[in-house]
Amino acid sequence: MDRPSIIRKTAADLRVPPNLSDYAATCATFDWDAVRAELAGLPGGGLNIAHEAVERHACGPLHDKVAFRFLGTHSSRDIRYGELSRLTNRFANVLKALGVGKGERLFLLSGRIPELYVTVLGSFKNGTVVSPLFSAFGPEPIATRIKLGEGAVLVTTELLYERKVAKIRDQLPTLRHVLLVGEDGQATNVPGTLDFGTLMAQASDDFTIVPTGPEDLSLLHFTSGTTGTPKGAMHVHGAVATHWATGKYALDLHADDIYWCTADPGWVTGTSYGIIAPLLHGVTSIVDEADFDAERWYRILDEQKVSVWYTAPTAIRMLMKAGAEIARKHAYPSLRFVASVGEPLNPEAVWWGKEVLGLPIHDNWWQTETGGIMIANTPAFDIKPGSMGRPLPGIEAAIVKKESDGKVSPVDTADTEGELALKAGWPSMLRGYLHNEERYKKCFAGEWYLTGDLAKRDADGWFWFVGRADDVIKSAGHLIGPFEVESALMEHPAVAEAGVIGKPDEVVGEVVKAFVSLKKGFEASDTLRLELLGHARKKLGAAVAPKEIDFLPSLPRTRSGKIMRRLLKARELGLPEGDTSTLESS
Repeated sequence: MDRPSIIRKTAADLRVPPNLSDYAATCATFDWDAVRAELAGLPGGGLNIAHEAVERHACGPLHDKVAFRFLGTHSSRDIRYGELSRLTNRFANVLKALGVGKGERLFLLSGRIPELYVTVLGSFKNGTVVSPLFSAFGPEPIATRIKLGEGAVLVTTELLYERKVAKIRDQLPTLRHVLLVGEDGQATNVPGTLDFGTLMAQASDDFTIVPTGPEDLSLLHFTSGTTGTPKGAMHVHGAVATHWATGKYALDLHADDIYWCTADPGWVTGTSYGIIAPLLHGVTSIVDEADFDAERWYRILDEQKVSVWYTAPTAIRMLMKAGAEIARKHAYPSLRFVASVGEPLNPEAVWWGKEVLGLPIHDNWWQTETGGIMIANTPAFDIKPGSMGRPLPGIEAAIVKKESDGKVSPVDTADTEGELALKAGWPSMLRGYLHNEERYKKCFAGEWYLTGDLAKRDADGWFWFVGRADDVIKSAGHLIGPFEVESALMEHPAVAEAGVIGKPDEVVGEVVKAFVSLKKGFEASDTLRLELLGHARKKLGAAVAPKEIDFLPSLPRTRSGKIMRRLLKARELGLPEGDTSTLESS
């Protein structure tokens, strides 16, 4: 289907006045010090995420407002800002009583249960550094991260402990305490552990936040490389300024919003935008404890009157695969803004949102290392489907080329591919990789943070993702970005997902090979394969279109939604698979 290259926004598209209406003027006058002035700060000086996210609301007019609504399989639970203050004070007192202090590291392994959110915020109050883990991790990646992070405390559930942690407990010499959340609130009695509920019941509601400053560590997020050991990205309490600004400008949060971030807190989006940013703006967040189910998700959007929805490309593609008829069983009169992150959003998915939900989906870009959203499509922007948008106020982005001496220089010519770089200095920028200073230094060239992503900027200032530097395919002198090929394949009505790799070839260097999964109602066949090859050739031209296509039931991806192209390539070529700890099925 031929569609316009730009989705033009009109006043009718904006249900409320957007927080970022005059992009040029806001960028020109933006100042991070002014953002910090919007925050309360600790009494007596200092800065603490939990104080900004919880205490300043609990002590004011939002005391009785719902902060989190947890949706279980059969019931729901509301936690208001005042109660959240008391619960997080109790957990801070639990840590204090256990002798866990400022700067020590607490690891979290659980689903999206209330105790997880209380633990994160209570740890911030105690000055304890939080490191969330995917609940789907197996024993080995859990042990690797706790050992690297020198974890002092682990909070998990009784079931996950017995399945994944008990057998590796003796491999974790720094782990002094394991706190277990019992099933259905029942007390646990597992040797060598403490019962979370019992400790919380015994703790006081009163706690004075441990003095922390902007440069004190708050979060340790592990990010997997293509091979080797995971890297621990260190973030600080001062990152809260970025969370506040991006919650305002990128997610357009307003005080009366009902907000739903579908990301698991085991991933950086689930902490930055599933916990911190919405609380900073005093909104009510929906937390769904269940696994993905298309019918359930549409029902949540409808019944909970969600107004701002932040989700991932994988989830959107799964909804697309389930069919539009399920979406049309429900109405979404409250929904005004949909955003996506995790990997680039194919143009087909942007248009699907507009045609099925009545709203285009707004892509944005950032990384674990950046700590917050850097480039985005905001409500007032016209959307160029397939583009990541424009840099947010306070962020200077450029396409750079490396010189022979190792320095980099920005490229001024539009539509020139190069590495995406950000000028260092935004508050949520990682402060290092734990015990890996050498790797951290490689992220920078002078004043520029090098993202490792290849991109281009068009003449209007919109940025376009090309691919990770190690994903780009070199074929007969052409540099081919896999995302472009995947997006073209997804325009075919049969294709639900596509992943593209370069396959070694003696003549042209690499040929493009695609792996696709199909939508419901379509079956793999040689006829369909030929049809897809022809469709791609027509869209992309013979030099760029795939030469081979294989069908798969589903594509390997991380729980954060990224298709693991390197894993497709490793399996195709019989190579070692490297670190697969974040693989969705692990």
